[in-house]
Amino acid sequence: MKKFWILLSAITFAIGLTACSAEKEEAQPEKKETEKAEEPAANPKSVLYKFYMSLVRSINEADADLNAYEGEEDPEAQAELKAAASESAAAVAAKVEGLEVPAELKDQKADLEAALSDIAESYKLKAEELKKDAPAFDAADEKFTQGEEKIGAAFESVELKKPSLAKEL
Repeated sequence: MKKFWILLSAITFAIGLTACSAEKEEAQPEKKETEKAEEPAANPKSVLYKFYMSLVRSINEADADLNAYEGEEDPEAQAELKAAASESAAAVAAKVEGLEVPAELKDQKADLEAALSDIAESYKLKAEELKKDAPAFDAADEKFTQGEEKIGAAFESVELKKPSLAKEL
């Protein structure tokens, strides 16, 4: 009879353990969903910096011919580079227009979108000016500066120092 009670106790204990472990498995997915919801939001400083670097990278990928034109001092050599520089400026404008502000930067989105618009417009103005006999970049440079100031405002809003986009290019 003792063996029977021991066997019955062991079976009851095993059934109890199985039932308890099933409850824990069912509770774990809820815990994972809660953990995902509790994850801290992305650091806006980090996201802003990555966005800024993607802007710099996008411009630098397409502006080599424009930089060569602007850096050339010989007027004859400049004339040869003019068409390629115009295409380069148009390509930069297209790349900048294609950039999107990350959702994590919702507080800075207006400034950053306006900055992208100004910078793209700046390169469009340069592309148009390069089609003229005597290009003047004053309006384009002013538009670029406006965009750079808006980026600076976004950086200051997250307590970062203003970057100098012109120096990065």
